[in-house]
Amino acid sequence: MATVGDQASLAYQARRLYTEELVKGLPGLVNVIGHWAVAPERTMAAAADPGIVGRLRDVAVALKRDGVAWHQGIVAALQEQLRTGLSASRSGDLGGPTKKLSLVDDETIEREIVTSRLALAIMDRASWEFNDLRTRVALLERREELDPHDLLRSHVVARIVTHAWAEAGLEDGGLRDLQPVLHEEFGVLLQEAYHEANSWLVTQRVLPDIDLRPLIRRSRGGVTTGYAGLVSDETRMMTRSGAQAGAGDAHGAGGENAMAVLSRLNRMIERQVPAFAETAHAGHQRTVSPALADAIGQAQQGVQRRIERHDAAGGDATVSPQLLEELNLRKQALKRAAETPVERATIEIVALLFQSILTEERIPSAVRVWFARLQMPVLRVAVGEPDFFATIDHPARRLIDRMGACVMGFDASASAVGDALEGEIKRVVQVVEAYPDTGRRVFQTVLTEFERFLEHYFKSENQATKRGVSLAQQVEQRETLAIQYTIELRKMLNEVPVQEGVRQFLFQVWADVLAMAAVRTGVHSDATKAMRKAATDLIWSAGAKVSREERADVIRRLPPLLKQLRDGMEAAGVPVEKRDEHVRTLNDSLAAAFSAKAAAIPPERFEELRERLEALEELLPDASDVELDQTLMLDISGDDSGDLEVVGEGGSMPTPAMLSWAKELQVGSWYMLEYNDRNEGVQLAWQGLRRHLSLFVTASGRCLLFEQHRLASFLQAGLLLPAQDEALTVKATRTALAKLDNDPARLLN
Repeated sequence: MATVGDQASLAYQARRLYTEELVKGLPGLVNVIGHWAVAPERTMAAAADPGIVGRLRDVAVALKRDGVAWHQGIVAALQEQLRTGLSASRSGDLGGPTKKLSLVDDETIEREIVTSRLALAIMDRASWEFNDLRTRVALLERREELDPHDLLRSHVVARIVTHAWAEAGLEDGGLRDLQPVLHEEFGVLLQEAYHEANSWLVTQRVLPDIDLRPLIRRSRGGVTTGYAGLVSDETRMMTRSGAQAGAGDAHGAGGENAMAVLSRLNRMIERQVPAFAETAHAGHQRTVSPALADAIGQAQQGVQRRIERHDAAGGDATVSPQLLEELNLRKQALKRAAETPVERATIEIVALLFQSILTEERIPSAVRVWFARLQMPVLRVAVGEPDFFATIDHPARRLIDRMGACVMGFDASASAVGDALEGEIKRVVQVVEAYPDTGRRVFQTVLTEFERFLEHYFKSENQATKRGVSLAQQVEQRETLAIQYTIELRKMLNEVPVQEGVRQFLFQVWADVLAMAAVRTGVHSDATKAMRKAATDLIWSAGAKVSREERADVIRRLPPLLKQLRDGMEAAGVPVEKRDEHVRTLNDSLAAAFSAKAAAIPPERFEELRERLEALEELLPDASDVELDQTLMLDISGDDSGDLEVVGEGGSMPTPAMLSWAKELQVGSWYMLEYNDRNEGVQLAWQGLRRHLSLFVTASGRCLLFEQHRLASFLQAGLLLPAQDEALTVKATRTALAKLDNDPARLLN
């Protein structure tokens, strides 16, 4: 076991590595900021204001003159902070500590505001990596928390940045105008520095795995009651959803995290191949050299022939070591055919990405073969469309991530993913191969088709999910109709004198009975019509009856009416004791009407009401405007059975961020669910209208239905976690970065 001195040494070395990464990235960062200031309107819509553009161009001139001094000031302060362990200013006065109270000038206040915003922006991007590093360093130093003025803290670095700006003679207003690019660039830089320090500590076996879930204290009911000294657990959970972002939700909760990885890759490439940056802007097209285009076509045909020959020989299609070696040899041939350093670098990176994907053990071997056939089409797109490396939104990247997310389950021994799903992946790849010159358009087309296939697949073809999806759709339809019926009944009875007990029975009970009948037999069926007529009869019976004939009519019609009401409630799953209670309440209301204590309904008003009830379905509000209510769903659904379980408890109060994340989960993706003393893998199989309901299915076919708010509660508490920490291509990019860090020259060799 390491001694206290050894642990302190590790902590210092981690801080030194972190500082070196910051210093190493600063020259490129200052250049990016300078270039951005020259033409901000290309990247920031707000800069369409001529006043802002003019000010930024003045800042660009000042940076050209004093940018070196700013850069040197930051470097000097970082190194001094590392050496002494003291921040640039513990007192908050950028000029140094003071022992007297005095008024603070406006410039200092403005600078402090800019500093705080920069620190928050850094944490928005880098909180996951910072929390991991903070936990490791605190462990090594045997303390519960870092010093408030530790160099690892974002506000300390932010203060160094703004202090150095002022010391370089640059105007404070420039900092305010540069905030968009300052936030982006420093956020990426610190995240990279945190990541490198964390990676090094992991190699030193300092907390290789950090799991925050044991630090979340839950009550017996599953509700989170607090955290053990952690302030950014929500942000961590958001960034853990990088798999979702990369798998099609580029603007989802984990998209910061994925973009940071791509940013690191681009910086790495630009250091070795400066020309790469000149053509890497989103939307820019590169002209592929004819020799390379021919070589890619030949390589694609060669890979196809090799796999098809293996299939024809009766062998199982696999990504064998021989195939990987052949792909490596083809990579070298492609590099020889390339005419520019940018093309050679692109070939190397795509090869590294697919090397990682094709050795991912969680992808069934039969599916990995089809990923192998995608390598050359993706290379063709990456060479011609450099935004493949600049954005997680590129359809080729999203297609790989979506297909990967759907087949990466949890049973490593299970090689089959289902004939239908495997067949669709095969079809998608063959379509891409058939249109070699279509680029991103063909990838976008097949991505859209794949999403449509998934919806149909889980609903109609997957034996483990189609029963659950059918039940979930019925639940949604029933809840939606119940709310629609309630809304319309309230409108109808708004100004009609109906006894309160009857009114509440219609809203709270009979609306669901109508909905259940409509789901089971159709909205225009005789059964549904009979339920509507029962509502009409009940309203008529509850009106004041003053003549002997009317009273006799009520007495004659009441027994069959009560029986119909009981039968309707039974069909809707209302328990016996509840049915008896409702009937007793109705009897009291009808007794009041019989004794003429209730208000009378004018005949013409009742006739109008009867006609509207007969045409009730035509009057229902738009289903897209209906907000499903979890309490109502649990009270009236009655679908808690062996086939479908409605999850009604557990989790913790979700924040808006978690509610947003709950709406962005994608059908087909896998998760780990902790519920009812089980921890098991589940696949998201269906989402309802406006994603109010989500159905998850276990490998054994158990179906669990979540209302949106409950789903967010489980995400908030860490009871539902993505199976993949990152999307397939993001993980592959990290692996490629590690290899390039060890041997940058391989980009061009």
